[in-house]
Amino acid sequence: MKKILLTFAVAALMLFFAACDKTNDGYGRLIVNITDAPFPIDMVESAEVTITKLEIRKAGDCVREDTCSFKVIWEGSETFNLLDLRNGVIAKLADIEIPEGEYDLLRLYVDKANLKVKDGDTYTVKVPGGSRSGIKVFINPLVLVEEGLTTEMLLDFDLSNSFVVQGNMHSPAGIKGFIFKPVIRAANNATAGRLEGTVKDAEGVALKDVAIDIRQGDEIVSSAISDDNGNFALLGLPCGTYSLTASKAGFKTLEMEEIIITKGNRKTLNLELTLEE
Repeated sequence: MKKILLTFAVAALMLFFAACDKTNDGYGRLIVNITDAPFPIDMVESAEVTITKLEIRKAGDCVREDTCSFKVIWEGSETFNLLDLRNGVIAKLADIEIPEGEYDLLRLYVDKANLKVKDGDTYTVKVPGGSRSGIKVFINPLVLVEEGLTTEMLLDFDLSNSFVVQGNMHSPAGIKGFIFKPVIRAANNATAGRLEGTVKDAEGVALKDVAIDIRQGDEIVSSAISDDNGNFALLGLPCGTYSLTASKAGFKTLEMEEIIITKGNRKTLNLELTLEE
């Protein structure tokens, strides 16, 4: 059989389809993971979302919007602190067997979300439609579940764009609240690669809180913020050619071109930032 495994990680949610020791009867395994894109974490203590259900749609099973057929691949109640899911850290959300075929859409049900600001308040954020009709996450390219195999998918939860600040973001006292506008990207690991590395200054000292954006044209595909050791990781990148920028206050912005990502491979970049004059 084919099995589907669902994993949850900050900035990205990962679906994984793997082989299993059951008879091949038209089913495969799907794993879904979740991860998170960067956010000004120096001012935020926690950013939690509670997920209650995840559904998936088979391509071609939707003649009209009101006739779409979805399969529940996970249901329960799990709360994730997205700040714990940075720089390659993922959390598994589902592991289930589903019929073979191509799938084009996920529907994620979020019951509640809240942010706690350092030296400040905790804000409960309204989830418009997320708990009732679900948040639609289109899968592009389509994910293919094959009989007897495992497929992995990653959901990249963009924290910085999903929680829009109301008020002055420059100090906890100036924050009046947040608006929840979920931005989630689905990546098929079978057709994706990974970019990781470290950021240091000219003296070889690791730099934390460096904002790293990877683009195709003018579109930011994914982002990361370096940790205390200067490490960063960008998961689930579709194969292709990218440009990269790395920026931090007090340093010159680093720009790189022709970064090639190939499917199933891990590319390592060691970056160096120089102080502004």
